[in-house]
Amino acid sequence: MTDTVSDYLTRVRNAIKANHRVVEVPASNLKKEITKILFEKGYILNYKFEETTNKQGLIKIALKYHPVSHQSAIRTLDRVSSPGLRKYSGVDSIPRVLNGLGIAIISTSRGVMTDKEAKKMKVGGEVLCYIS
Repeated sequence: MTDTVSDYLTRVRNAIKANHRVVEVPASNLKKEITKILFEKGYILNYKFEETTNKQGLIKIALKYHPVSHQSAIRTLDRVSSPGLRKYSGVDSIPRVLNGLGIAIISTSRGVMTDKEAKKMKVGGEVLCYIS
């Protein structure tokens, strides 16, 4: 597999469409950081990193739904940068998602962070995905 982040986003997107409560994803350090950001921003209910017999491990993600309408907290997951076409943004050109209602996850030299954190720290980087 060449694009593991795209696979991660697709598994979460498919689980939401099928109304699953939990989704399992193969782990990597980048995917763990993305999962932590989703939890901190309130898009997922909980997560758990599990070690398996192979080195890779698993990430179990509990998806968050509205109790009455059963609508997911995540409306859209869009992959921006891909291995064949990277999209880098400087500090001044970091995109705003849904006029500030969504987040952009950016891989910077100081780690993986949201667009607002990157603007505060005045660093740019590769725009991984948009979430709203």
